[in-house]
Amino acid sequence: MDLTGKFLIAMPGMGDPRFEHSVIAVCAHSPEGAMGLIVNKPLPKPDFSELLESLGIEPEGSDSSTHRPILFGGPVETGRGFVLHSPDWRSAEGQMEVSERLRMTGTRDILEDIAMGRGPDRALMALGYAGWGPGQLEEEILDNGWLTADGDADLALDDDHATKWMRALEGMGIDPRTLSAAAGRA
Repeated sequence: MDLTGKFLIAMPGMGDPRFEHSVIAVCAHSPEGAMGLIVNKPLPKPDFSELLESLGIEPEGSDSSTHRPILFGGPVETGRGFVLHSPDWRSAEGQMEVSERLRMTGTRDILEDIAMGRGPDRALMALGYAGWGPGQLEEEILDNGWLTADGDADLALDDDHATKWMRALEGMGIDPRTLSAAAGRA
């Protein structure tokens, strides 16, 4: 099972409040483990302009794109930043192909290019990531912690974070009100 490029959608009753109602874009999945970014949990602080200032990056002009939120990408390495973005921007290093329509970059050059108006058409910034050891994610799926769905770049990168969980479920044909936290086996 390779979940790279897929979504993980938190089930009701998720035991960990950090992941409650989360939608995670799985960026890498292999027998060694998995890594993904939560795409629907904006942090109260800092926003992108504050992050740029803390890194000593001076934006060009007064581009409104620098006043976007930064997301809580997950509880691992929360001081490390990642950009999930459209494939129209390329870097020689530090870029990972998540799917045909999504890339993830973890290097400073993308932040500089976004600040200068040369970045990708669509992007979200996240601090931290969600990570799983070998077999851990598969076990959480079997324990009814997550639904898996095809990844959707438009949903992942849009700015309506408050409704992403509900829309991800509806995209699977699931009414969120009908979900149960109880797991069952037939």
